[in-house]
Amino acid sequence: MAGNTFGKIVQLTSFGESHGKAIGGVLDGFPAGIPIDFALIQHELDRRKPGQSKLVSARKEPDKVELLSGVYEGYSTGTPIAFLVRNKDHKPGDYDHLKGSFRPSHADYVYHEKYGHRDHRGGGRSSARETVARVVAGSLAQMLLREIGVSVTSYVSAIGNVNLQKDYVECDLSKTDESPVRCPDKAASEKMVQLIENTAKNGDTLGGIIKCIIKDVPTGLGEPVFDKLHADLARAMMSINAVKGFEIGSGFSGASMKGSEHNDLFAEKNGKIVTQTNFSGGIQGGISNGMDIYFTVAFKPVATLMRDQKTVNTEGEEIVLKGKGRHDVCVVPRAVPIVDAMAALVLADHYLRNRASKF
Repeated sequence: MAGNTFGKIVQLTSFGESHGKAIGGVLDGFPAGIPIDFALIQHELDRRKPGQSKLVSARKEPDKVELLSGVYEGYSTGTPIAFLVRNKDHKPGDYDHLKGSFRPSHADYVYHEKYGHRDHRGGGRSSARETVARVVAGSLAQMLLREIGVSVTSYVSAIGNVNLQKDYVECDLSKTDESPVRCPDKAASEKMVQLIENTAKNGDTLGGIIKCIIKDVPTGLGEPVFDKLHADLARAMMSINAVKGFEIGSGFSGASMKGSEHNDLFAEKNGKIVTQTNFSGGIQGGISNGMDIYFTVAFKPVATLMRDQKTVNTEGEEIVLKGKGRHDVCVVPRAVPIVDAMAALVLADHYLRNRASKF
């Protein structure tokens, strides 16, 4: 299987399956001398892990990371950082009924056709459990970004048809984790919780939207042709399980505006060139312009339902698939640290690429 490495200078290679012994990775190209905040890594893993509330999968995983190399006396050494998170609460027997079946909207069928042999236990490599490695690596990338004053913050702006009708500048993002659905607005959060609970009673599932804001980004990150900063952010987000949409800046709404309405006019403020508006989302010509980078990521509804669904088996025979097991009604709240992680990996990689491009 190819395609398990992400990044150009800062490169993450991940490994492991949902119900295998462990999920892990190797982060290469990470510079030496960066203070390693072990508490931050665990905090981000705790935000992603199952079993954290009644709204998510009941699977109980401690998700304790083991750093195997690349860190000494609290600092990165510049050598590859290898890490491991062991699977503790895996119950492969829960998936025996899926061995010869293709779950609707899952990767079962395409894995079977591509490889001829697949791990049916929770989806194996296609499971969102793989994102554990991204969160560990992304936490390390955030430590690098912290050294240059860059912050990455994401929150849930919609679940199902419940939308937060506020711009991010109107929200107190420090309150995001006070909400069980990671929405910084109390009223919207309560509506989202109610929707999830009602949907669960019907054995159905939901999708939603996450908004990410990256502040204090240096001007000049990104390459102007194929490796545009927003293109790499889009690739990173679209690689996350269940993501079906990416929109940066004005996004699709910009298509209905006139140029005179959409242009971000330049101005001088406190000795710095800024833009009066930010429809560009902090990136112009594929390169950061110093303004806030903001984008949204759309997640489809969870494909596993707690109700019967018609499907076919490996013999092409029509069967009825029973809905059972430990699954999320909506993965979006747990995906917030994954969006943070992938954004941080992209920014860290482009920061080092930009530094290497100057004599």
